[in-house]
Amino acid sequence: MKAYVFPGQGAQFVGMGKDLYEQSPLAKEMFEKANEILGFRITDLMFEGTDEDLRQTKVTQPAIFLHSVILAKNIDDFKPEMTAGHSLGEFSALVTAGALSFEDGLKLVSQRAMAMQKACEIEPSTMAAIVGLEDIVVEEVCASIDDVVVAANYNCPGQLVISGSIEGIDKACEKLTEKGAKRALKLSVGGAFHSPLMEPARAELAKAIEETNIVAPVCPVYQNVNALPFTDPAEIKKNLIAQLTAPVRWTQTVQNMLADGATHFTEIGPGKVLQGLIKKIDRNAEAVSISSL
Repeated sequence: MKAYVFPGQGAQFVGMGKDLYEQSPLAKEMFEKANEILGFRITDLMFEGTDEDLRQTKVTQPAIFLHSVILAKNIDDFKPEMTAGHSLGEFSALVTAGALSFEDGLKLVSQRAMAMQKACEIEPSTMAAIVGLEDIVVEEVCASIDDVVVAANYNCPGQLVISGSIEGIDKACEKLTEKGAKRALKLSVGGAFHSPLMEPARAELAKAIEETNIVAPVCPVYQNVNALPFTDPAEIKKNLIAQLTAPVRWTQTVQNMLADGATHFTEIGPGKVLQGLIKKIDRNAEAVSISSL
């Protein structure tokens, strides 16, 4: 079975999508529609902006979504039998599986980015990548700290991202290094994504998601919050809302897709992060990435 997966924040690069815009009339039309919906020319920032421009959450999230979705729409034999996306990538997965329209998907992604940006400004917070420890060890250390600090991204065995207050993350990194972590590296992100500190963003986005028309997708979409496949619109909405404060269970998602018959993974969008993670989750898995036509 063909599985398509879509990257999240961090995969962006200057020049992303420019070849699509120049080579495909459909892509150009979709990018121009996006500029209109967003109220600013995101294409200028994607094609000719600076790294700093692209790092702003309100730009990063729509930019990655656009690159992924527009590229998928320009692949001739794109016929997904299952899809999934990492964090933000879940919106790309839903649009390409037909559960959400392109326009509604972009509006939600833009609202999500703005709401997350606001939540980050309320309380300074961050994330850190922990490499070389079992998940249970990381979870126990997080639970032992007084400040807010939780497991946020289960990326692959031995690689877990934690999220929380700056003080909480500092304490956790120190303890995890003592426990034998190969690396406990703070990430240059705007805030504590996929943690309780995103509650203001979750509350704000919940209303927008509830009001958005979501229909049954053409294939199961494996969602981050529990790594399970969904086709029911009400369930999809509930999981999308929960996603902001819940961890991304990527390891379990890939394992479940493999167990359900995935034979070939194709990552669509900027970078090759998910292709690499899939190989670490199961070295026999077939995975490729497509970032241009």
